[in-house]
Amino acid sequence: MSTSSVPLLEAKGLTMRFGGVTANEDVNFLLREVELRCLIGPNGAGKSTFFKMLTGQLTPSEGKVFFRGQDITGAKSHEIARHGIGIKTQIPNVFNGLSVHENIFVAAARNKSMQQTKRIASATLERLGLTGIAHRIVGQLAHGQRQWVEIGTVLAQEPELILLDEPAAGMTHEEIVRTAELIREINKTQAIIVVEHDMQFIRMIAKTVTVFNQGRILIEDDVDVVLADQRVRDVYLGKQAA
Repeated sequence: MSTSSVPLLEAKGLTMRFGGVTANEDVNFLLREVELRCLIGPNGAGKSTFFKMLTGQLTPSEGKVFFRGQDITGAKSHEIARHGIGIKTQIPNVFNGLSVHENIFVAAARNKSMQQTKRIASATLERLGLTGIAHRIVGQLAHGQRQWVEIGTVLAQEPELILLDEPAAGMTHEEIVRTAELIREINKTQAIIVVEHDMQFIRMIAKTVTVFNQGRILIEDDVDVVLADQRVRDVYLGKQAA
C-alpha cells in the first residue's frame, strides 16, 4: 500500500473515560497530507481530551490512533515526536535564558549533524521572520514573540505533522494576525492540527473545521459551512456568529 492511500493521521473509535465520566466517545478522525484542520467546541466538549490522546498525554480507554498506518496509541510524547509529529502545548517549552537562535539551534540539533543543524536553524529563523531578533534572550521577549519562537522549535525538528494547542491565546490583534500568517506559511509543507477558542483566529486560518460537542464530533466541514450551521451557533458560537 502506498503512503498516498494511507491517511497521515487517523483516529478510530477513540473513547476516554475518567471514572464514570466519558470525555470522548467513539471519535473517528482522519487527516490527510499537508492538511490544516481546526478543532473547536465549547468548554467541556472533549476537544482538549482528544488532543491529549493524539499527543500522548493521555492513553485512550478504547480505540486506536494511527500515524501513516502505524499504531501509536498510548505512545509517550517523545516517542510520538520520533514518528514525525511536532507538539506545541499551552505550557511553554522554551529556554528563557537562551537566545532565539540558540533555542532553535538546540531543537534542530536532535539527531542531526552540525552542518544540518546550522542549515535548519538558519532556514527556520528566516521562514518565521525571526532573524531580526535571533540574538535576543527569549525570556525578555513579548508574549507573541515567545510563542513564535516555540513554534520555531517545533518546526526546526522537521515534523510532518504539527499539533498546536491554542497558539493565539493571550495575543494582541497584531500578534494574532502574524501568527495566522505563520501557520499558513508552515501549512505549505506540513500538516497542522490547531485547537483554538478564538473565532477571529479560526476565520483567518481555517479550511476544514471539526466541531466537538458532548464528547463527540458534531460536524466536520468547510469553515464557512460550519460557521453557518445552526447547531454550531446553538452550542458554541452564539452571538459571535451573528
